[in-house]
Amino acid sequence: MSDLWWRVPIFMGGVFLVLATVLAAVRSFVLPRSEAVRINKWALTLVRYLFDTVAVFGKTYAQRDRVMALFAPVGLVMLPLICLGLVSAGYTAIYWALGSGSLTRCYKLSSSSLLTLGTDESRSLVVSAFSYSEAALGLLLITLLISYIPTMYQAFARREAVVSQLELRAGNNRSAIDLVCWLGRSHSLDDDQKEWDQWAAWFVELEASHTSLPMLTFFRSPQPGRSWVTAANIILDTAALILSGVDQTSNRYTQLCFRAGCMSLNRIMRYFHDHSHTRVSFWRREKNAIVDPDPAAYAAALEQLAAQGIPIVVDQDAAWEKYQELRTHYFDAVDYLARLTSSPHLQALYVEPSVADEKEAQQAIETAAAHDQKISLA
Repeated sequence: MSDLWWRVPIFMGGVFLVLATVLAAVRSFVLPRSEAVRINKWALTLVRYLFDTVAVFGKTYAQRDRVMALFAPVGLVMLPLICLGLVSAGYTAIYWALGSGSLTRCYKLSSSSLLTLGTDESRSLVVSAFSYSEAALGLLLITLLISYIPTMYQAFARREAVVSQLELRAGNNRSAIDLVCWLGRSHSLDDDQKEWDQWAAWFVELEASHTSLPMLTFFRSPQPGRSWVTAANIILDTAALILSGVDQTSNRYTQLCFRAGCMSLNRIMRYFHDHSHTRVSFWRREKNAIVDPDPAAYAAALEQLAAQGIPIVVDQDAAWEKYQELRTHYFDAVDYLARLTSSPHLQALYVEPSVADEKEAQQAIETAAAHDQKISLA
């Protein structure tokens, strides 16, 4: 009779652990909306810490990128293994509470049932019923993983296709200036509805996939220099540059894409920052992956666009203020996501040296000297 006081709470605890784990798996792999699952958060935080500890020893970004490229795949494989382990622990407690023998015997029975091996049998009908239910849950969790991976990689392939196409358009410098020049190849930015519609659709899918499949956020591009975060920043900087500094009638497709991008990135940021409280890589916390342009860089960008035959607004001070106001809608989200995913360094308004203002270079020299830094003049 005295054992009953122990067996009842252990039985209830085992049932609770099994139900909580199955519900977490359903929320992670099936539910088509953003849900912050604690089991996932704890598991991925541990895996992320281990990978960050190794990546910090990389001397170059390529070396760190090579290490972090394994984080998402390893984390994805760890999730179902952790779920299976928790289910096994819950059923072990249930079998012990039902009097199936020692903990070793109950663990063997649980593992055999979960992996559908059938090597251990029980003489009790109640225990057998729980054993069959555990076998069904084991098959369910494995099936969820099998169906989850193809869905994720399909979304990954669609995301990276746009990132690769954008690199062809934005040039080797991955610059919003080069992208504006490419869009204005016919000296008119009004005939680029197809590109803006494609990017707007990309942003819409980005929000849906990266909040319902959060592990997809950390899958890195095949090439170390690419990143979906920097690609999104280039598109939004291009739209902000056109809407603020190019002298033309308002293009509704550009505005629609800009709104879609701002909403998408901010919602992804809120999911990780506010709901799941995901940590940022400690080797990237104090570094800015995305360089925020200053007035001199913006003026030089407009000068380079004018040199390509693109009409520029007369009042550049007002254009700069509008550009800054537009960037406030997405820069915080881009900066957070770039640090979260350890994205490569990006200067969206990269200006060719021949166009850069000499005063800006002199100011950079003085600023670097003030901070006892060495810069390259090559």
